[in-house]
Amino acid sequence: MDYQINLYTDGAAKGNPGPGGYGLILEWNKHIKEYSEGFNRTTNNRMELLAVIKGLELIKAERANIKVYTDSRYVADAIEKRWLATWVKSNFKGKKNADLWTRFLPLYEKHQIKFIWIKGHNNHPQNERCDQLAVEASQSKNRIPDEGYESGLYN
Repeated sequence: MDYQINLYTDGAAKGNPGPGGYGLILEWNKHIKEYSEGFNRTTNNRMELLAVIKGLELIKAERANIKVYTDSRYVADAIEKRWLATWVKSNFKGKKNADLWTRFLPLYEKHQIKFIWIKGHNNHPQNERCDQLAVEASQSKNRIPDEGYESGLYN
């Protein structure tokens, strides 16, 4: 692929657990798309990770060059510090959000992805917009169940 895809993500949950949502922005070849979704009961970390997953699922190209910008240390460090590799070897024993990390893995392996941590609420335009999208989704009347959280699969 001869162009860069930038994925900006953010998650929110009021109450943690509580109502939550994610927001994401995809930018490529002068195109910009925004997406968000709200959930009845979830956690902030789940929404941070789900934002990345949903963004990657929207990318149809194979072996895309993707930069993921996140203000979540949980997500960025799990990849960049190779915690995820250790969690996989232990079959996620004692780790939360195994359902989402398992969903993330094939997407990660499909592309060339670099995670970049950015400080949240620091006037980064795309991060601020993703935060707005996530909060609005978490407050929406159209929230849906977070099946993984509500079924207990997150543990």
